[in-house]
Amino acid sequence: MMAAMPAIQTASEFLHAPSDEETLTIYVPEDDKAQEVEDFINNHHLARDLRSKPEFRESRPHLKIPKAMRDQSLTGGTLTGPNRVVVPPFAWNEEGGKSMVTISYLGRDLCGHPGIIHGGFLATMLDEGLARCCFEALPNKVGMTANLNINYRSPAPADAFVALRAKTVKVEGRKAWVEGHIETLVGEGETPVVLAEATALFIEPRQAAAMAKLYPISQ
Repeated sequence: MMAAMPAIQTASEFLHAPSDEETLTIYVPEDDKAQEVEDFINNHHLARDLRSKPEFRESRPHLKIPKAMRDQSLTGGTLTGPNRVVVPPFAWNEEGGKSMVTISYLGRDLCGHPGIIHGGFLATMLDEGLARCCFEALPNKVGMTANLNINYRSPAPADAFVALRAKTVKVEGRKAWVEGHIETLVGEGETPVVLAEATALFIEPRQAAAMAKLYPISQ
């Protein structure tokens, strides 16, 4: 019975995942750098602007993953922490799965070349970000990547803030087409640099109604 307890707890956490609003209060910065990053994002003009728009819902999606499962999640656990994705990314989803914006801080341990974020990690961000953008537009809010095309536009510097912007351009039944890009996070009035851009097709599996119960992070 004792051996089964972790599995039971994990299942319970999946079934009672925190709400979007609750994810905003879960995270506690573990060091001064994380606190600095957290404060910068919270006070940035882009975050303030998105919070002023009622059609956008704020959350920190990775914090919906049960604690026991985060070590097995690439973006929710393995690649998070000091010198990596320093704090759980902030996300703003427009109602109906129309668009999404995220803000992240990418540390030096995510590099491919010295001082430059690995292109594979940017691809992972785009894959996950574009998917999260369109989930609400799909019948059961679950989708799998069918196609992802990426163009790299400029080297992504490490130890820097980035914004990911995505929008759903077409939905047909179980299919959703999304486009988006990652750009530097800049000050008010400044022009961001596009680092990578992508288009993608996501398809909801036929068993999606059953899967939706096991994927609270897509809700």
